[in-house]
Amino acid sequence: MKIPISVLVVIYNTSGEVLLIERADRKGFWQSVTGSLDSPHEMTRVAAEREVYEETGIQVAALHAAALQDMHHQVEYEIYSQWLHRYATGVTRNVEHWFSLLVPQATQITLAPREHLTYQWLKPQLAAVKCFSSSNRLAIETVFNLDKSK
Repeated sequence: MKIPISVLVVIYNTSGEVLLIERADRKGFWQSVTGSLDSPHEMTRVAAEREVYEETGIQVAALHAAALQDMHHQVEYEIYSQWLHRYATGVTRNVEHWFSLLVPQATQITLAPREHLTYQWLKPQLAAVKCFSSSNRLAIETVFNLDKSK
């Protein structure tokens, strides 16, 4: 069973483009790197590094020490009904911790084919609009300090 505590990592490159990946289990659902903690004691930063590697092949430890930033922000949301079966009976809400990761422009992406179909690098405004998740959209807007009224 999945733990209802997760991380979301907004990955962006030195050109200011945001990486979005398309879910394999929901074609047309675009998102940043996300994933649940492996154990209740796993640190969120460790989970963020692990999920980035599993989903994109990017090794955070090989980057600049300040590349991965804890945004010190979390949101609680209702788990989408199509994914409730992954959690213990009665679990309906998840707490998501936000991170950002700055990578070089030429960073190679290696997707986990069972999890994602393809990826795109997009300008922040376009990436925010393309995300299916409102919390993912808000995380991108927060990283780039986008005016949400436009």
